[in-house]
Amino acid sequence: MIDHVSDPNAPADPGQDAPDLLSDSPGDGERVAKALARAGVASRREVERLIEAGRVRLNGRVLDTPALKVGVDDVLTVDGALVSAAEPARVWRYHKPAGLVTTHKDPKDRPTVFDHLPAGLPRVISVGRLDLNTEGLLLLTNDGALARALELPATGLARRYRVRARGNATQDKLDRLKDGLTVEGVRYGPIEAKLDKAKEGATGSNLWITLTLHEGKNREVRKVLDALGLTVNRLIRLSYGPFQLGTLELGAVEEIGPRVIREQLGEHIAPQNLPTGTSVASSPTMKVSSSGGRRAGGVLSEDSKKPTYKPGWAKPKKRVVHAKPKKARSKPREADFTGSLRPGAAAPRNANTASPKTAIGASASRPDPRAKSPAARSDRPTAKPASHRSPKAAAPPPRSSGAHRRGPPKAGGPKPRG
Repeated sequence: MIDHVSDPNAPADPGQDAPDLLSDSPGDGERVAKALARAGVASRREVERLIEAGRVRLNGRVLDTPALKVGVDDVLTVDGALVSAAEPARVWRYHKPAGLVTTHKDPKDRPTVFDHLPAGLPRVISVGRLDLNTEGLLLLTNDGALARALELPATGLARRYRVRARGNATQDKLDRLKDGLTVEGVRYGPIEAKLDKAKEGATGSNLWITLTLHEGKNREVRKVLDALGLTVNRLIRLSYGPFQLGTLELGAVEEIGPRVIREQLGEHIAPQNLPTGTSVASSPTMKVSSSGGRRAGGVLSEDSKKPTYKPGWAKPKKRVVHAKPKKARSKPREADFTGSLRPGAAAPRNANTASPKTAIGASASRPDPRAKSPAARSDRPTAKPASHRSPKAAAPPPRSSGAHRRGPPKAGGPKPRG
């Protein structure tokens, strides 16, 4: 299992993918240190310190050596607390920003990747390392054996980087890396380099180069380009094996689904550690708050609580409900009152009669809104007043006597009322 802790004999800045060469001896079961590290208790070196302090028990017996192996039915306790079974293998994508060291503890007390991970993650380790000033994709996992398998050059996983370098170079000069290169006695394997962009300046040029390599030795990219006369001033890792940085935001962590892990990494994981199901156990995306909250006591930012959408998906639009307009009541017009009214009926309003509201609260100069303007009346024929109409039209229709219902009158006429 690989655990990136401080080592006095280690270089100050670990390289891109410098692996830990520790391995377990063959046999049934796994060593105590590895079992406790897989369960998320501590790193291997920290477990060894716990064993030396007599804080670890196996089946009730205090351990004095980390060389023992643990079986499926064995019971492990640390400070009297039972150690639960290890989780299945899980993998996360992390967009590492520049300025963080890929280690759990740094002797220089510099900020580390693991101090700035979002809260809620279990104990994880990195697959390979990125330099202090290198940014981009960093894979995290809870399975040390998987991390080691992905780091080994024999696995042949491609690492793709985008580099900004200062100096003068041509594509023919970069093609020299296809056959490998030896720098200061270290042999580096074949590297595919493509010149993307060159921006000429007053004091030199900035080159953008895309490199693909398969080894990931200590500071390989910087040393190889330095041998070609180029000084790297920005280094971004775009992909590691089948996993891409994509649109993952800076400082964000996203867990890879168990189905993808089985399909892409199944051959590197022990059968008993393979994840099941199709969905992740935690939230899809987590992001560190801008205030720099750390994993021990930090909290997720507000952005992590909002729903996230995959690239290319359309965000749902808010539904707007329009109220239906009310239908206006139809009022009788003055033209409808052409005949005389029956006794007791209310007289209709006209333009020449002021309403009580107009007479009391409104100004006399204010026109009635129902009155037609002279210009509007001039375009239409004016109806004749009732006095100029014919008597037949002005008189109300005669009331029916009902004679057609009762039939002809009887002989003698109606009886006089007495």
